[in-house]
Amino acid sequence: MDRRKALKNMGLALGYTVATPTLISIVQGCKNEKIIEWTPDFFTKEQGNVLTTLVDIILPKTDTPAASEVNVHVFIDRFIDQVVEKEQQDFIKMTMAKFVDKALKDSGKEKIADLNAEDLEPVLASALKYTKEEEIKNFDMIRGYNEAVEQGSEAALDDSISRFAFANNLRGMTVWGYKTSEYVGEEVLAYLPVPGEYIGCGDLQELTGGKAWSL
Repeated sequence: MDRRKALKNMGLALGYTVATPTLISIVQGCKNEKIIEWTPDFFTKEQGNVLTTLVDIILPKTDTPAASEVNVHVFIDRFIDQVVEKEQQDFIKMTMAKFVDKALKDSGKEKIADLNAEDLEPVLASALKYTKEEEIKNFDMIRGYNEAVEQGSEAALDDSISRFAFANNLRGMTVWGYKTSEYVGEEVLAYLPVPGEYIGCGDLQELTGGKAWSL
């Protein structure tokens, strides 16, 4: 299934159902951002470059724009900075550091700024290469780690699970940010700027050609 078809049929299965004035303002603020002038709010400049590369690895340019072309990286950075709780921000920083450290070690490079798609893609693929059963175990370990942190207890998380946590969260936020973008909302999903008649039991295939609603 190609990405355009998948996006048309995808609902909010990822569980991201935040609908607040803050989120709306983030989405609106990302529409006209010039990528070449972007300075991250949460991440460092070097981490922002890694983020931009990773979202394009997850959603590269095909018959639809690459993730960075609709400012998904900007959306993720601002969402984490403005909406995510401090404890989860710290968790994201920690897990990203483990991910980047692995990329540096495997590539033999010393600086984050030198990492490119060829260095990051194998680490991303490896971090997501788990069976469903293994993912469940990973989530249990992550939950235990976060609970220990909340209680002020000593907490440790295996590096491989930290990389999984970062990659899995990033993949989810990338798809969510892409679906939230103006382009996908208007050009890929079913978009009706001025809603009219309400049809409660209408067939989706007849109403929208099988597309999920944008709003």
